[in-house]
Amino acid sequence: WIDTFREFHSEPDQYTWWHLRSRARERNVGWRIDYFYVNEGFLGHVKDSFILANVEGSDHCPIGLDISI
Repeated sequence: WIDTFREFHSEPDQYTWWHLRSRARERNVGWRIDYFYVNEGFLGHVKDSFILANVEGSDHCPIGLDISI
């Protein structure tokens, strides 16, 4: 299985979860615990995989997957 986000983004400090009580999101100290995995045969259909870090309201943020079939 292939981590689609890392296929398109190699930059560090990209997270999908931050501890709320320590204000970790403000400091961007978190974990990336939300993923889209695909098998090698489907990878060619994936056009982008992304983290919507600016969407607030939870300790997680949404992730997205752009595919073309």
